[in-house]
Amino acid sequence: MAGRISDRDIAAIRERTRIEDIVGEYVSLKRAGGDSIKGLCPFHDEKSPSFHVRPNHGLYHCFGCGEGGDVYSFLQKMDHISFVEAVEQLADRLSYTISYEGGGPSVQRDRGTRARLIAANAAAQEFYAARLREPDAQAARDYLTERNFDGAAALQFGCGYAPEGWDTLTKHLMSKGFEFKELEAAGLSKEGRRGPIDRFHRRLLWPIRSVAGDVIGFGARKLFDDDTMPGKYVNTPETILYKKSQVLFGLDLAKRDIAKGHQAVVVEGYTDVMAMHLAGVKTAVASCGTAFGEEHLAMLRRLLMDDSYFRGEIIYTFDGDAAGQAAAMKAFEGDQKMAGQTFVAVAPDGMDPCDLRLKSGDAAVRDLVARRTPMFEFVVKSILTEHDLETAEGRVEALRRTVPVVAQIKESTLRDSYANLLCGWVGWDDLPSVRRRVRDEARKRASTRGSSPAPKRRQVVDPPAADALALPIGISRPRPKDPALSTQRAVLKAALQHPGIAGSVFDSLPPETFTHPAYVVIRQAMADAGGTSKGLGGAEWIEVVTKGVEDMTVASVVSELAVEPMPCDEDTVPRYINGVLARLQEAWVGEQVADLKSKLQRVSPAAAPEEYNSLFGDLVALEQYRRQLREQAVGDQSV
Repeated sequence: MAGRISDRDIAAIRERTRIEDIVGEYVSLKRAGGDSIKGLCPFHDEKSPSFHVRPNHGLYHCFGCGEGGDVYSFLQKMDHISFVEAVEQLADRLSYTISYEGGGPSVQRDRGTRARLIAANAAAQEFYAARLREPDAQAARDYLTERNFDGAAALQFGCGYAPEGWDTLTKHLMSKGFEFKELEAAGLSKEGRRGPIDRFHRRLLWPIRSVAGDVIGFGARKLFDDDTMPGKYVNTPETILYKKSQVLFGLDLAKRDIAKGHQAVVVEGYTDVMAMHLAGVKTAVASCGTAFGEEHLAMLRRLLMDDSYFRGEIIYTFDGDAAGQAAAMKAFEGDQKMAGQTFVAVAPDGMDPCDLRLKSGDAAVRDLVARRTPMFEFVVKSILTEHDLETAEGRVEALRRTVPVVAQIKESTLRDSYANLLCGWVGWDDLPSVRRRVRDEARKRASTRGSSPAPKRRQVVDPPAADALALPIGISRPRPKDPALSTQRAVLKAALQHPGIAGSVFDSLPPETFTHPAYVVIRQAMADAGGTSKGLGGAEWIEVVTKGVEDMTVASVVSELAVEPMPCDEDTVPRYINGVLARLQEAWVGEQVADLKSKLQRVSPAAAPEEYNSLFGDLVALEQYRRQLREQAVGDQSV
């Protein structure tokens, strides 16, 4: 059971810590008069300093973005650590002994052990880095040089070398006052047949750091054929510091760029991370001694800080072989737990980023990231390559395999878009049948997730036949008071009840503006009927739209919207409709702004000035249009 840090200690550590010293490690500060110093905000881009620190009050605040708090919250946001970790980190700086409440007498001992293990790992990293410069480390230096990593790169990533002697590191650290049980607990030493020995021998090493930058373990690469240690790569065993499912190599270097750029690149090895960073892709990370998993994804989600207008990106780099495709499929299955977009980048000839940089240079590595493919597209096309699409049998089998995959896409509009793309990729002429089958599969998956576990019984399920693709589907009824759909509902209601007022503005709305399947179908039925500009109104208009809807539930929703009262007086209906249209347009434009920002980050103003300036101009124009829509929405909405 973990102990709780006492409120007394929390207050004492905060009082003894000079907030200006902590903030000053991240921000250049200058006096601003009185009890205030200021600098450029680390939480958002700005040209004039609006970030103020009040030393006497122990607080900070940015008048530009609104971020503020005490020294603990500053460390939490900057280093992406928990509150407890922030308190313990500051306690270590002050050499302050924390008293833990509850959890038994072992809590304080564990805390002391943790600090000692961090110190032991730091001392080991210094030792290994120094040994990399010795004559016996020539093979390690050659390995790095052959991959175009010079001494500066080795220093940047803390590379080191474990010498040949059985207990060289152990004796070195014990001479510095560390006990063998501490070195064993840190994963640096182990008990041999004749006493304590080093864990790593004759290997190139990379220090594995926590997100706060502390060395918590090592990754070791085999160099010699007669190396008897199992595996090409060996990592520190699990310790109280090093949990391989909770650490990413390079995250300490990449975290601020990931948070700032809303993008993370996941590679497969230590040298790939080095190649990416040295090529200018500062957001690259890799898992250590295990596959990239759910906890790794959760770490990146916290850093990406998704919002409704800027959706973070995770880009996986996989080999082009079967193993790479299997890894992509596994990532696909867990991908939708992240709100942002997920992509796959596969280098030519299946090269990893390190080999690509060695063969084609830094620009090729940056281009690999820029040319990434959406995860959904990569997975579906990978499955399609297994089938002969030149034959009818091959196309039918390809659909049987890929329709359930497309149905896994949770966002309905995106799912429909991929159903359309699937028809083109397969060469299937009957688009409505594929779309219905995908929706049917999605509905079945949703009902399965929402139901309680049924009694186990044997069932025989036949694979879907080709004509089963034409089966009708059922669409769920949207909740009238769902706040996420309120604007979409209001706009559809306006277009049904007052098509003349909604007019061309409504007709110009992209289909992707509507997200609920029922609303998507109604919007399409209105477009198929000629749109609001056709000049129909009243019962005739509702009848035409209803006839264009096949699903009975959706037809019922059309009727419901046709009679649902407007939340405004009769004389303010035009103003109200203009307002809700502007509000929905503003949300859509916000998504376009997000996409443009994402594209702009991947274009170098120096390498492609024309493309960069064009994108930047479009972004400025869209931002201005979005502000106008927001003002219109606010000005026209009287309710």
